[in-house]
Amino acid sequence: MRAPGDPVIASTTEVRPSQVQARGSHGFWPYLALAAGVVCIGWSAIFVRWTDIPGPASAFYRMLIPAVVLLPTWLWDRRAPAVSLRTLAIIALGGLFFALDLALYNTSILRTSAGNATLLGNQTPIFVGLLTWLAFGRRPTVSFWLGLILAIAGSLVIVWADIGRHVQFGAGDLMALGAAACFAVYLMATERVRTTTSTLVFLRLAILSGTFFLLVINLAMGVSLRIPPGRSFGALVGLGLVSQLGGYLALTYALGHLPATVTAVSLLVQGPLTALLAAWLLAEPLTGSLLLGGALVLLGVGLANRGRDPAEETNAALCEAE
Repeated sequence: MRAPGDPVIASTTEVRPSQVQARGSHGFWPYLALAAGVVCIGWSAIFVRWTDIPGPASAFYRMLIPAVVLLPTWLWDRRAPAVSLRTLAIIALGGLFFALDLALYNTSILRTSAGNATLLGNQTPIFVGLLTWLAFGRRPTVSFWLGLILAIAGSLVIVWADIGRHVQFGAGDLMALGAAACFAVYLMATERVRTTTSTLVFLRLAILSGTFFLLVINLAMGVSLRIPPGRSFGALVGLGLVSQLGGYLALTYALGHLPATVTAVSLLVQGPLTALLAAWLLAEPLTGSLLLGGALVLLGVGLANRGRDPAEETNAALCEAE
């Protein structure tokens, strides 16, 4: 699930040891929320296929439906501090890259297998580490470089096998990687405003701006937003309410009560879960290249997230969510 507000890189907000130790003391419900969130996200690619409309169009409705649901929350939140023009501009810039991310990711699902798109599209931690190093000189750890090598190797296995079958499949894989890069830029651009803006306010503004830019993208590309009869409407509702809004809220609750390391590792289940769902519901084969490449990608992303301090772990935990 791509969810505006997903934290990923080091925050300026101090995380006290007592706050970290307090997590995991709330019993069964956070684990249930974590499992529910992973399942909601795992259905994302399936819903995209079932919409039977172009990727940018399904991405627009994926954002429009949560935007309509969240808009009335402004009535409850009118006493919140006013958001500065600078903050609005940063959130809008993030919304642009978030819109590009969703347009590329949803299109990639239509041009390669759902499992491939999910595994390759969830390499945001790799891109964040590289961009943070290039932009801010924050040197990555040794485990990150090992993770990067493994993730690249896994990606090459998947992409090379797809190009061997059909060149369009290779294009879809590259779109998924491009989506991960755009999501990394979105997260880095909005990092600071997330620490000074309430979650609900940020989520509402980010979704509204992303919806606007997706509308512009569709109009500029001449993509029809017409919803065909049949299963498409139900699939779009599932995409917007289950995968986008429901999955994000469940994972946000889980992250507030569980160690971020537990959440981050659990989210890696999303890729294999989507591949299994696609094999069952979309008749997509579980090829050797997908299994080998996927294992390397998951191991690489897991290594890239190692060695973080508590604040960085908290910010990294949701970045695998597609």
